[in-house]
Amino acid sequence: MIGFVGAGRVGAQAALEVASLGVDDVVLVDIVPGLAEGEELDISHKLSETGVDVSVTGSSDYSNIRGATVVVITAGLARKPGMTRMDLLGKNAGIVSSVAKEAARYAPDAVLITVTNPMDVMNYVVQRATGFPKSRVVGMGGVLDLSRFKHVLSLKLGVSRSSIMALVIGEHGENMLPLARYTSIGGVPLTSILNEKEIEETIQSTRQVAIDVISKKGATVDAPANAIARMVKAVAWDRREVLPASTFLDGRYGVEDVGIGVPLMLGAKGVEKVYELELDEKERAQFMKGVETIREGVAALPPL
Repeated sequence: MIGFVGAGRVGAQAALEVASLGVDDVVLVDIVPGLAEGEELDISHKLSETGVDVSVTGSSDYSNIRGATVVVITAGLARKPGMTRMDLLGKNAGIVSSVAKEAARYAPDAVLITVTNPMDVMNYVVQRATGFPKSRVVGMGGVLDLSRFKHVLSLKLGVSRSSIMALVIGEHGENMLPLARYTSIGGVPLTSILNEKEIEETIQSTRQVAIDVISKKGATVDAPANAIARMVKAVAWDRREVLPASTFLDGRYGVEDVGIGVPLMLGAKGVEKVYELELDEKERAQFMKGVETIREGVAALPPL
């Protein structure tokens, strides 16, 4: 069973995607009266017409996630126009700490996927609140940033999205690091197609795109939900998929005790392997800028 703590726009859409794929039964929990129950009905109606036989439960009672193999944490206040992810820090830390403890209480063996922003810092909050092994607490951000980088490249190059193999690491935020050197178009290195100025333009566009979405529709929903579903599948089906996500480093990349986006193997046990890339001087400077932003966020947290 897959638990979703938070049945707002992102949580509900992610639950819909996971259920529609037939990954496993789904439980949504939200403190807003009737919200999770309403999503239960709406999602179930869709599944009934499409013939997908997984059950969907909505509730305000955390005990309904008892025994979940994966718990996705989206609870918290959403980012609004004009806000950075870090602006949400103080408001969401208490919420996330509280719901993470409930997740640990009822699903002590689960892999926890953190979505709430600022995600890398909230991932730290989840791990500290639960005491879970760091391998079983992973943050969603890299796959979402990757989807945005692919979109920008597809428009820039006029190629099929399916031709693009790309990678984005670093902080899930303004310091994200799309890696042009590790990106290819149908096997052709991106660096042999675009010059340095053009590459920098695509990187800046990728960093800006979330702000554009929020200013136009109020929130990012569909792409985050897709990223969550991909990660849930990797765990629930033990795919051992290699993807970018936020995990706690133990000396790799020259970083200790900070959770940040890197390529990793995700399976039934959570983070099963971390891949360390060779970064050039410019890439490393950007990566470390993200590390310091996360450190500052953690230092600014209220008592948990």
